[in-house]
Amino acid sequence: MTKIMIVDDHEIVRRGFKEMLQDEMDIQVVEELASGEALIEHLRTHQCDVVLLDISLPGQSGVDILRHIRQRYDHIKVLILSSYPEDSYALPMIKNGASGYLCKDCEQHELISAIRLVAAGRRYLSPKTSELLVGEAFNDSETLPHQQLSERELQVFMRLSQGESVSDIAELLNLSVKTISTYRTRLKEKMGLGSNAEMATYAVRHGLIGDKPGIESI
Repeated sequence: MTKIMIVDDHEIVRRGFKEMLQDEMDIQVVEELASGEALIEHLRTHQCDVVLLDISLPGQSGVDILRHIRQRYDHIKVLILSSYPEDSYALPMIKNGASGYLCKDCEQHELISAIRLVAAGRRYLSPKTSELLVGEAFNDSETLPHQQLSERELQVFMRLSQGESVSDIAELLNLSVKTISTYRTRLKEKMGLGSNAEMATYAVRHGLIGDKPGIESI
């Protein structure tokens, strides 16, 4: 029996995925959680095999939670569920340890197949994600700057692009303000961006975040 936890801040989404899985004899949804923090707390006393994890969560993002799981629960597989297309996040998330990436409008059979595949220790790659990986391997497609970021760089970039301050990011990630400032400088150089406002514009343009937040140019 594969034990599943669903993490999404929208109840209707959690309920929908649970209903898609309720008739599968080899899959059991053991918990539905609305935030990454709730998942972290729950994993201290409960076990699961696969986490269905949304990228966009209040508080700690899916990127943050993926890192936490990889560091502390290497037996748990993470299947990313996102409203963003594969072009935006699939490659960075898989490179940083996700076992697969699914869009939230996926078909029921695709979700079930993906869960069974990652539970067996393999990675689930949609046709689009496979195409992206092949294109990158053979240099057939342009690799975007954010697709080359490390896990930590992606964490910091996403928070800066959403208007969070250096001090707030440092506190959330348990790092020093100086370290986050260093990451910010490195990101600007690596991505050819001059300010936090330009990071936000880049993120919106490439479908990494929704509405552009109001942030002060730095």
